[in-house]
Amino acid sequence: MSGAGSSDRDALAERLGAQGVHTLIAQFTDLHGVAKGKWVPLSELDTLVQTGAGFSGPSIAGTGLPRTGPRSEYYGRGDPDTACALPWMPGFARVVCDGFVADEPFDACPRQVLKRQVAALAARGWTLQTGIEPEFFLLRGADGAVAAADRADRLDKPSYDLKSLPRQRDFLHQLAEGLRACGLDVFQIDHEDAHGQYELNFRHADVLTSADRLMLFKQAAHALAEEHGMLFSMMPKPFANQPGSGMHFHVSLWQGGRGLFDDATTLRHFIGGVLAHSAGLAALAAPTVNSYKRLVVGESLSGTSWAPAYVAHGPNNRTALVRTLPGRFEWRLPDASANPYLASAGLIAAGLDGIDRRIDPGAECTDDLFELSLAEIARRGIPVLPQSLNDALDALEADPALASALGETLTAEFVKAKRDEWIAYARHVSAWEIQRYAALL
Repeated sequence: MSGAGSSDRDALAERLGAQGVHTLIAQFTDLHGVAKGKWVPLSELDTLVQTGAGFSGPSIAGTGLPRTGPRSEYYGRGDPDTACALPWMPGFARVVCDGFVADEPFDACPRQVLKRQVAALAARGWTLQTGIEPEFFLLRGADGAVAAADRADRLDKPSYDLKSLPRQRDFLHQLAEGLRACGLDVFQIDHEDAHGQYELNFRHADVLTSADRLMLFKQAAHALAEEHGMLFSMMPKPFANQPGSGMHFHVSLWQGGRGLFDDATTLRHFIGGVLAHSAGLAALAAPTVNSYKRLVVGESLSGTSWAPAYVAHGPNNRTALVRTLPGRFEWRLPDASANPYLASAGLIAAGLDGIDRRIDPGAECTDDLFELSLAEIARRGIPVLPQSLNDALDALEADPALASALGETLTAEFVKAKRDEWIAYARHVSAWEIQRYAALL
C-alpha cells in the first residue's frame, strides 16, 4: 500500500476500525534505536500518512535540528503498509513513521538512512534479506541492582534449559502469539547461556521489514514484561560473569528469485567488505560502552561468550565474525543494543563496497578461534575488533564509505552522542574502583 491513495487509506481505516482500533501509535526510531512517537486518533490516519505527526525536532535524540524556524519541526509520516493492530494493547495499532523535515525526507532519520541503502541495492536490481535473532534478559530490580527475574534460574550451564523455560511460559507465549498476530512468523524460543536470558526467532524478510519487526518485538516485549512485573532488557552484558546478548543477522542477497550468494565470488567479496569495514561497523553494531564487555579479546570471565572479537570468516564457525552457510552468512558482530536500521545500513554499504572493489576476505578459518592464544592470533595476521566504544568511533570517523552511507548529519550526531557517552563512562567512579583503591593506596 506504499503511496496509498485515499481509497486505500479509507479501506485501511475501515479494517482497523473493524478490529476495534481507536488509536494509532505513530512510531519512529531515534538515533539510539529507541522507539518514540505519539498517539493519534484513527480518524487522523489520512493526515498521518500524507503530512505526518508533528514533533519538536531538537527534542529527538540525534536530529541536530534547531530550536527555531521551519527546520525545527520533525514530522513522522506513517507508512500504511506497516499498520498493525496490537493484541497486547487492544484498541491500538502501530504505524511505522519515516522522518520528514521541511517536507523532505530527513537525512538523519535512521529509517531513511536504511531506505537510501535499500535504494542503492534496488538500482542494481538487488534486494537484501535479513533474519535478525534478538537475545534478551528478563530481570528484576533496577539501576545497578538487577538479577534474573526467575530466582530459580541458577544452573551453571542454563542453555536450552527446559526447567526454567516453562516458568516464563505466560510471558513468552503472549509475546510469541502477539507477534504472530502482527504477521511475524515466530518459529522458536529458547533459554540462552546466561541466567534470565532468552532468544526469540522470527523468519527472515527484506532488510527494511526486518528492522521494522525488530522494533515491534522490542515494544511488545517491554510492554508484556512490565505487565508481568519484570524488566525486559537488551543491554548487551548486564552480568560480568555470564555471556551477553547478541543480535545476529542472517544475510542473503537476491536478484528476483535468484540467490546471489550461491555464487561463491559474490559471497566472498560481500564478506570481504564486511570484514574490511568491521572496525567502523562496530560503532553501529555494538554502540554502547557496555557492548565492549561482550566483545572481549582473550578469555572472558563468562567462559565462552559466543561474541567473536576476531575479524575472520569460516564455514559454520561461530567463533569467527562471519559464519558462512549455504547461500547466506551470519554476521555475529551486532549486539542487542544495536539500532537495526543503522546496523543494516552499514552492513549494506560495507558489502557493496566489497563487491565494487572485489575485496578478498582472506582464507576461510576452520579453527576454534577462542582456543588460540593472542600471540597465535597475531602471528596469523587476524585483526581484532576495537576494544572500546571510543576506538570504534575513531574507526567510524575514518571510514568514508560508512560515513557516506550514514550521511553527514547523522554521522556527526552519532559520533557526538557516543563520544559524550564514552566520556561520561570514563569519568564515572565505580564501586569496583572504590573497593580496589580506597583503602589500598
